[in-house]
Amino acid sequence: MFAITIDTVPGFDILRVVGEVLGTTARKQNPFMDGLVREGDGPALRKWREDAIARMVALAHERGANAVVGVRFDHREIGPEWTEICAYGTAVFIVPAAA
Repeated sequence: MFAITIDTVPGFDILRVVGEVLGTTARKQNPFMDGLVREGDGPALRKWREDAIARMVALAHERGANAVVGVRFDHREIGPEWTEICAYGTAVFIVPAAA
């Protein structure tokens, strides 16, 4: 399944728009809370984004989509200890473009 930041998939036509999909993950730690960057923080943040993407893609698949376009990310602090990472986009059903 494609999950891309652009609004179209080159070489494919959007046959049907399924709708907005959102994947979230919350973590009890904020590796940057103390203002320092440590060596292991980057991979942890990447893993959080990957988890949010996986949840978004799973929801798109459940709804009958085979791609998500216009993918964006957001995050927010939930109190002093929790961080939420969101991945969202538009679930679509695509087919190869006619030659």
